[in-house]
Amino acid sequence: MISHMRRLLSLSTAMVVASTAIAAAEPSAELIAAAKAEGTLTTIALPHDWCGYGGVIEGFKAKYGLTVNELNPDAGSGDEIEAIKANKDNKGDQAPDVIDVGLSFGPSAKAEKLIQPYKVETWDTIPDTAKDAEGYWYGDYYGVMSFEVNKDIVKESPKDWADLLKPEYANMVALAGDPRTANQAISGVFAAGLSAAGGDVAKAGEAGLAFFKELNAKGNFVPVIGKSAPLAQGTTPIILRWDYNALADRDTLAGNPPVDVVVPASGVVAGVYVQAISAYAPHPNAAKLWMEYLYSDEGQLGWLKGYCHPIRFNDLAKNGKIPQELLDKLPPAAAYEKAVFPTLEEQEAYKEVITKGWDTVVGANVQ
Repeated sequence: MISHMRRLLSLSTAMVVASTAIAAAEPSAELIAAAKAEGTLTTIALPHDWCGYGGVIEGFKAKYGLTVNELNPDAGSGDEIEAIKANKDNKGDQAPDVIDVGLSFGPSAKAEKLIQPYKVETWDTIPDTAKDAEGYWYGDYYGVMSFEVNKDIVKESPKDWADLLKPEYANMVALAGDPRTANQAISGVFAAGLSAAGGDVAKAGEAGLAFFKELNAKGNFVPVIGKSAPLAQGTTPIILRWDYNALADRDTLAGNPPVDVVVPASGVVAGVYVQAISAYAPHPNAAKLWMEYLYSDEGQLGWLKGYCHPIRFNDLAKNGKIPQELLDKLPPAAAYEKAVFPTLEEQEAYKEVITKGWDTVVGANVQ
């Protein structure tokens, strides 16, 4: 479990890991053969512009020749869990083999017996603080909450959370998901609350709801799920989003419109996502091979190309595996120096406050 990490360390010292002797290990021939016999992997909630997943999926298909059945790319973490529950007895196309969810969803899915253990060949290079000791879930990548801004519409980008309440941002600010189910949106509410509460994590959930109540009352909040299309169209010209998603949009939109990505001055929240295999996976061997690919050097660098900090980042850097051109595209480390990694217990607490309190306190139906 994530214990008491508070600050995102510099790129050169982040997440010190154990032995790297098996980092280059390949999955067994038996696993590859068993996965190919299954022929298909079913994923869920993996937009191609999220964390470089488009390239990662294509890399996996090219390497092993499996078909990838992609369910509901825009689903949130809660939706992924519900998809497992709803398809326990379904071995068809609607049953996900694997999930990629916010950290707090890993332990709860384990407790509900919805996921199964599996340790990849590079297991020892994943930090102990970012994985379940029994192998039920393991961190995959992380980033920080940022402001993604359409510069054609927003002439002066907000610098901090309190700025979003200003009248010049009327009908502009959106979350990147439904805060009742999506980890990214929950993290956005928490980050705003962390800023409003002066860094007090214990008060940040309620403070975040109060912030969005005010944002909504002022007419600044747009109850539309923010992503690249509504950003470009001007429906949601300011999106509260993980930095890697915002940076990917900046590249994809290529100046039409120009996109500014701002790490706020306070309330800088780092989010770790985790991988897991469904306990009811119709293609369990394909799922295991997918995990092997994601935690290989190739898979980890695929995420880095999408601006995510892969969980094995320090191991890769120490062994000279990261091309300099990738390092040069990352935001400067100084922007991340104030970042807070909430503990697992803290995440569970504020997730409950936000998901259960959103409708009564804020009352905006995000969709």
